[in-house]
Amino acid sequence: MKKKTQAAMLSGLLRILSILPYGLVARLGEALGSLLYLIPGKRRHILHTNLRLCFPEKSESQRKRLARANFQHVIRSYLERGLQWYGSAHAITSLVELDSAIELQDRYDQPTIFLGFHFTAIEAACMYYSIQHPVASIYTPMSDETTDTISREQRSRFGSLMIPRHHSARHILSILKAGQPIMLAADMDFGLRDSVFVPFFGVPACTLTAVSRLARLSGARVVPFVAEVLPNYRGYKLRIYPALPTFPSGDDQADALAMNQFLETRIREMPEQYYWVHRRFKRRPPGEAPVY
Repeated sequence: MKKKTQAAMLSGLLRILSILPYGLVARLGEALGSLLYLIPGKRRHILHTNLRLCFPEKSESQRKRLARANFQHVIRSYLERGLQWYGSAHAITSLVELDSAIELQDRYDQPTIFLGFHFTAIEAACMYYSIQHPVASIYTPMSDETTDTISREQRSRFGSLMIPRHHSARHILSILKAGQPIMLAADMDFGLRDSVFVPFFGVPACTLTAVSRLARLSGARVVPFVAEVLPNYRGYKLRIYPALPTFPSGDDQADALAMNQFLETRIREMPEQYYWVHRRFKRRPPGEAPVY
């Protein structure tokens, strides 16, 4: 009964947020983010640690300004889940600008892996694409069962096939070979299994090799995409880039490095919008001390 009550309350709150004007919700999120940033806590510590490791060339005051702006974007993105999970297809698509380097269609001549990254607008981009085209999405189940159920149901409401990250590779390959594109993100520390340590902003980061393996076994191209929050509360921009060249190369370590280098370039374009509050450097190479 308690979980049902929690689910109803969360769902109700998100539904209310979905009918409020986008600009109002965005401003509320930024204001709440500014307030929460003032409170010392685990996420703020992780954020400051990541920025110190990745931007040693910046002064302390520059990193603090970046951290505050990032917290605003992160909290804002949580409130905007209301629109993204409960808003109409028209409401979502009207807020997303598309800039694609490839031709988008229902089916592709070559299996396609859309490689996403955890910028704060990634949810809006994935929802937008699922409205336009059939897609499967590999996701990481949330630790909270209530939130996980709601997120899975709402993310799939336009037909997106949600696949848990622990699902068998054989099933994922069958989907790719059947002509349905798959979306996934590989820029978090998911453990040492099927991962290698490669530099990310000069810091060794535990990076998945699953993208290389799936691309190699399926013959898929790997097409990166990035979602941006536009200024002046205009919505979002979904940028779909050309397929990564010579990927997979046959060298998982080189491929992991190529992914991280692509991501670094995109982050430097809008560092305040990356999800710096996650423990990207949770696991360290043998002999290295923890950073958090």
